[in-house]
Amino acid sequence: MMAEGTWSNWLQRCRESRKLVLVIVAIALLLDNMLLTTVVPIIPEFLYDIKHPNATLSEHLEGGHHVTNPTTMIPIIKTTPFTPAKCTCPSSNVSDNSPLEFLQATKNPTSVSALGLTVNTSSVNITTKEELERLQRHHELLEETTAVGIMFASKAFVQLLANPIVGPLTHKIGYSVPMFAGFIIMFISTLIFAFGRSYSILFLARALQGVGSSCSTVSGMGMLADRYQDDKERGNAMGIALGGLALGVLIGPPFGGLMYEFVGKSAPFLVLSVLALGDGLLQLLMLQPSVVYTETTSPSLKALISDPYIIIAAGAITFANMGIAMLEPSLPIWMMDTMGASRWKQGATFLPASISYLIGTNLFGPLGHRMGRWLASLIGLLVIGVCLMSIPLATSINHLIIPNAGLGFAIGMVDSSMMPELGYLVDIRHTAVYGSVYAIGDVAFCLGFVIGPALSGTLVNSIGFAWMLFGTAILCFIYAPLMYLLKSPPTKEEKKSLIIGEKSSVRYVTYENEEDEP
Repeated sequence: MMAEGTWSNWLQRCRESRKLVLVIVAIALLLDNMLLTTVVPIIPEFLYDIKHPNATLSEHLEGGHHVTNPTTMIPIIKTTPFTPAKCTCPSSNVSDNSPLEFLQATKNPTSVSALGLTVNTSSVNITTKEELERLQRHHELLEETTAVGIMFASKAFVQLLANPIVGPLTHKIGYSVPMFAGFIIMFISTLIFAFGRSYSILFLARALQGVGSSCSTVSGMGMLADRYQDDKERGNAMGIALGGLALGVLIGPPFGGLMYEFVGKSAPFLVLSVLALGDGLLQLLMLQPSVVYTETTSPSLKALISDPYIIIAAGAITFANMGIAMLEPSLPIWMMDTMGASRWKQGATFLPASISYLIGTNLFGPLGHRMGRWLASLIGLLVIGVCLMSIPLATSINHLIIPNAGLGFAIGMVDSSMMPELGYLVDIRHTAVYGSVYAIGDVAFCLGFVIGPALSGTLVNSIGFAWMLFGTAILCFIYAPLMYLLKSPPTKEEKKSLIIGEKSSVRYVTYENEEDEP
């Protein structure tokens, strides 16, 4: 009986613990973003393999009869050394002592084959079947960038639509029920990914994940803002939670690439579904999802959207994440095309960005509060622009390490500064209820991941991979100075006094005009 009472007391203390809530939110964000990025190295090649069941992309990239020249994207033909052979064909007009006739004949591969000769073609430009196949594959990959981009964008687009519903819903029923609903939806989405074998089914799984992500992210961040009322503590807590998000982004691509190459397509998603099930059980035990009615009057979504300071903070999140969102569908395909990168290399190329994002979010949670979150975001946007401009200059996978690492670190600076800033702006300018403002924050995040993948395919086809990233970098440079406006935003009292002052001046002018009337 005593042991039962001790267990009950311990369980109750755990349920009241802010740190445990932080752990649950961080795990939810970790798994959601693992699923988000696990598909990055899998989907492009899987879709290509569906279209070409007898000639997979790996065979094209790593086959024995040709390799890729990264500069020209034209195959270099591997041939045997030149060993002259006597012509045995009686109908041939080419003699052994006629090198000019022989070289003319080698321009036509068919005639060379008919002569029964073994030739060295290293110094002769020959249009072969392999070259044509390679060029055809290049154009197919460009077209596939569009299809993959639309699929990747579908998740963020659906999340964008769900956020304005989930945010106000948390004011009415609390955070725990939407949080648990997010787990259920994500679990179903993961299973569909595991067993889906067509573009339409995978598209459905990706879109469905958007609803689950909306529930998990809005509820999770709102729950943290509610439990951590002190601005400095809130910044630290959100930095740790975003660290969970970063860890998911970090693990996802290499995990997906390795599992797909060595185990199979279903394996990474089955592992994720088991991990999601564990998180769901933890929520069920510790959060005890139930409807909680609140009497506090919450700020309307319209009032928050019309607040210029909230919009500026949300805009920074959008522009910071738009660059990496454009890279997700286009960078693996660009690497296949220019570097002949294999599956695991396509996944591994995102590792530097993920590691540095993890460092950036944990570092600038507390540091952003100390140095000024507006300044951290301003510097972050400038660094993002520089890194995006550096990526197309890479000629090997090693050259991508530094710009990708800088990109991830700078996005971490912006996200870990602006997420707590949104909660701070609601505290000082509105009512301290956080569901709707984090719905706006998540909308901003999703907007970057809608615009990026949706436009990347079209932009790569029209202006090229390099100019797409240069244009995004210029947008970051233009937006960065707006962060200065967040240095000292007016509080609720200052806002009211300004409105009262404006109304008084209007009345004064009215009375003055009335006195002037004859």
